[in-house]
Amino acid sequence: MPTVFVPKETLAGETRVAATPDTVARLVKHGMTVQIESGAGTGSQIHDQDYEKAGASLVNDASAAYGAADLILKLHPPTDAEISAMRSGSILVSFIQALTDKAIVEKLCQQGVTVFAMELIPRITRAQKMDALSSQANLAGYKAVIMAADHLPRIFPMLTTAAGTIQPAHVVIMGAGVAGLQAIATAKRLGAVVEVSDVRPAVKEQVESLGGKYIEVPTDETAEDEGGYAKEQSEEFLAKQREVVRKKIVKADVVITTAAIPGRPAPKLVTDDMVEEMPMGSVIVDLAAATGGNCTLTERGEVVVKHGVTIIGKLEVPALVPTNATMVYAKNVLNLVEDLMDKEGTLHIDRSDEVVDGSLVCQNQQVVHKRVCEAHGFTAPAPAAEAQTTSEEG
Repeated sequence: MPTVFVPKETLAGETRVAATPDTVARLVKHGMTVQIESGAGTGSQIHDQDYEKAGASLVNDASAAYGAADLILKLHPPTDAEISAMRSGSILVSFIQALTDKAIVEKLCQQGVTVFAMELIPRITRAQKMDALSSQANLAGYKAVIMAADHLPRIFPMLTTAAGTIQPAHVVIMGAGVAGLQAIATAKRLGAVVEVSDVRPAVKEQVESLGGKYIEVPTDETAEDEGGYAKEQSEEFLAKQREVVRKKIVKADVVITTAAIPGRPAPKLVTDDMVEEMPMGSVIVDLAAATGGNCTLTERGEVVVKHGVTIIGKLEVPALVPTNATMVYAKNVLNLVEDLMDKEGTLHIDRSDEVVDGSLVCQNQQVVHKRVCEAHGFTAPAPAAEAQTTSEEG
């Protein structure tokens, strides 16, 4: 019977966790033994006894639990101490930032841990239920608008009063991915006028369906990769985009930036001089702060005022709505685990499967993910092998 361990996240300020009582109950139903570190769900308003009622047992010694686990479910990349406590042959399901953090990939590989990176789940129809990047970005887009509204010294909607008409706030959203689309919908619900910039012309219809106005930036480039993410653009194109968008930004009450490129620093879309020309009291919410920020004046993890403009560079924005963020992330993780599982609760790692091939980073002390190898100069992976099995005994 496989043993699953869900630790308390150790990153400062983190409120989320990789399992809920509902997902624990499902794992137990599959015949797994589930251990939860005491206090793991506190930040998400989940009591220890709720996990116990679902069939989990509570543990206080995380190091010992890591060493006994066949399957480890996490949210943030493990620390060096956590990796050292894992036993060879165990399976880790977590975000690990595999394309940018070479050291953690090497350490997990050397430890003999089989790793599924949640940030690498392929964007295909079958894997939508496992797509944690999208589930968390969706909440970040919502929360970004709420934070902006809270800091803006005016209301979003138009309001007609006996004393005169209050004009609606003007919101510019940079990037129409999952976070950007949710930000459009939320800002429109609050009554703002919304304009949207994105390097991918294909998103125009989605933007307009939500009530936003798409800012046209002519381009002949293919701006979207095979995974549905925006590709890195040439400096010439970015300069052209800035010229067109600048006119919108300097008149905006709120700018929300969401542009991110997997494995690369965030593109700089809002420059110092743009911020300087924005109206006094305007707000910028930079959802790309963790990867360098889309605004040149963003300070990682901070809320600052520059040229009279409030710039919000909060990290892990979904953690600000932990009840919902934990619920959807835990379900994403469960869906991946169940996709690997047969009726007897055995986990099959079949590298010919598209989801496995897209998210499996390390196995048998080898880095097997092609993009990760290319990013860090590792030896290219061998061709996909026959289906492999992790037995109930681990």
